[in-house]
Amino acid sequence: MAKIKITETALRDGHQSLIATRMRTEEMLPILEKMDEVGYHSLEMWGGATFDACLRFLNEDPWDRLRIIRSKLKKTKLQMLLRGQNILGYKNYPDDVLVEFIKRSLGNGIDIIRIFDALNDLRNIEKAIETTKKYGGHAQGTIVYTISPVHNIELYVSLAKKIQDMGADSLCIKDMSGLITPYMAYNLVKELKKNINIPIQLHSHYTSGMASMAYLKAIEAGVDIVDTAISPFGLGTSQPATEPIVAALKDTEYDTGLDLGLLNEIAEHFKTIREKYIEQGILNTSVFNVDTRVLSYQIPGGMMSNLLSQLAAQNATDKFEEVLKEIPKVREDLGYPPLVTPTSQMVGTQAVFNVVLGERYKMVPSEIKAYVKGQYGKPVVPISEEIKKKIIGEEEVITVRPADLLPQQLDKYREEIKEYYEQEEDVLTYALFPQVALKFFSLRKAQKYKIDDNLVNNKDMTYPV
Repeated sequence: MAKIKITETALRDGHQSLIATRMRTEEMLPILEKMDEVGYHSLEMWGGATFDACLRFLNEDPWDRLRIIRSKLKKTKLQMLLRGQNILGYKNYPDDVLVEFIKRSLGNGIDIIRIFDALNDLRNIEKAIETTKKYGGHAQGTIVYTISPVHNIELYVSLAKKIQDMGADSLCIKDMSGLITPYMAYNLVKELKKNINIPIQLHSHYTSGMASMAYLKAIEAGVDIVDTAISPFGLGTSQPATEPIVAALKDTEYDTGLDLGLLNEIAEHFKTIREKYIEQGILNTSVFNVDTRVLSYQIPGGMMSNLLSQLAAQNATDKFEEVLKEIPKVREDLGYPPLVTPTSQMVGTQAVFNVVLGERYKMVPSEIKAYVKGQYGKPVVPISEEIKKKIIGEEEVITVRPADLLPQQLDKYREEIKEYYEQEEDVLTYALFPQVALKFFSLRKAQKYKIDDNLVNNKDMTYPV
């Protein structure tokens, strides 16, 4: 048995899960060279919500963050999370935008792209896998893990085989809600190992309190890599903490080979950052409570806080328990989508409307209508005719890959931002988050955005062709 490899998530999912993605690049900088010495399999540091949060809340260019971190890390692979055809946004984007985004991500320093689709509709990840490989990146295909009457080992093995056949370099089991039990992790990895021959990585969250146990059983079953977060940004709604996993495996056949002393030094740096966010009220320590409700309602940590804020805005926080019970019903109506961005937000919002208005589907957000029309992809279980009629009436449901219906857009976006254009990456930033991007570009133009140009040393680098 080869040693277990570790992907460190503190620079992306760790702080996304605990402090709503508010960690700044300048807070990461002092520790990067030390992290580069650890020997991690990879550092997950980009993608997911980091792109949006950099622009919206931190007044940072996410492309500059990537370039800066790349300039400091000479040995360690950089990893990002990509929502398939959704890229880093909340809808499907045309292929020309997807291809250019992947090309620029790799050109600016990303090595590994983890690619998932919220519905496990593999048509929505195929182009991203193909493009990542074409431009020299490591394409990690993903099965999004959830629980339902139809989500079982047989289904996941079938998906994994198809992902391997697409040319993926590795496979991730993405358990975004912390639902996977230790013995399910063992059995699933065992079956996957019998059926595919690419490396398997397990990603989970500590929300339900089971993730570390699930990791150990998955390791016994042959998993190759696990995701962890350095302890100040581990546990709770984040990943299992790095140091205990490393310590648990030390002097066994699974020994990671990582230096606990060095990890403790890195933890000291992140402790200081964590304390600051506790003092500012951004890190609510209640996120570290084990929340077994996730096992009943399958709600990721970020979705829980989102629901509370939606209900507070409507003076309806007393209906929280009702909404929790409504979520599984809406999910069943919609064909059991896994609750991960963007489907988690969509299902949660619909459940709030159903409860607050006292009538199911009296009000339906445009995203839910688009979902039922097939514009996000195909759910595992077909949506009933009754629910379709209630939500979209007699409107037609598409059966093709959603992106096939989208015209090319890059030239249009380039023209729309010509007065702000400074780099080709700006076109992609605008494509994903137009309003947020324009506000950021205006601040940058007014020179309110400052960064040390010496750190951003490869804006004019040559991109792969």
